[in-house]
Amino acid sequence: MTTRLDRITPILNWLAVGLVIICLFMIFFYAPNERNMGNVQRILYFHVGSAWVALITFLVALYAGIRYLRRPSRDWDTVAMASVEIGVIFTTITIISGSVWAKPAWNTWWVWSPRLTLIVVMWLTYVAYFMLRNAIEDEDKRRRFAAIYVILAFVTVILTFASIRILRDIHPVIVGPVAEAAQGVAQGEQDFAPGLAARMRLVLYGVATPTFIVIYAAWLANRMRLQRMIDQTTALKARVVARLQHG
Repeated sequence: MTTRLDRITPILNWLAVGLVIICLFMIFFYAPNERNMGNVQRILYFHVGSAWVALITFLVALYAGIRYLRRPSRDWDTVAMASVEIGVIFTTITIISGSVWAKPAWNTWWVWSPRLTLIVVMWLTYVAYFMLRNAIEDEDKRRRFAAIYVILAFVTVILTFASIRILRDIHPVIVGPVAEAAQGVAQGEQDFAPGLAARMRLVLYGVATPTFIVIYAAWLANRMRLQRMIDQTTALKARVVARLQHG
């Protein structure tokens, strides 16, 4: 895995940089301007993309936690920990960008509706994951408990994303039942001709969301390499201390 990470990380980094440049160009120069909200509506591309990638990060953490319990490995623990770290950041971006979008769209920064409340619960649940890790000193026990926790925590992800499609409240549905999804998309595509709406969908689903996914992949690879260096440094310090104590 070490050799593979060293080889693939630079590729992902450059790919992410290139896609970010293309994505920003498409968002600010290609996507049409919404008539009612104006340029504020462009935050839609960041909001939806970060939300979907947050789902992916927690799904990867779930898989890594299961793999760790089946066959304990430092690598799988690192994947889970790194994915949760990145997922918490993407969830934070989702919440903040959604709040900025909500002000001109709903005339309020925040509403404690079921959908919005559940995403805060999800965010707090994964923040608590790091509190658990820091509270356990034994390394093997910490990894095992963290793997169990990250599996159980995924229930909040299911509830959050299911609520967006099942519960009816102020938050629009972009993907879900046909009627409600059409209404949700309309909130982001107000006063557009069909051709302009198609350009919005292209930027959102064809450029912005894939860009966020590549950013996550690059970020995960870099975080795993960083953790490897931290582990090597910790092991080296332990050997030096042990030698000095016995010297």
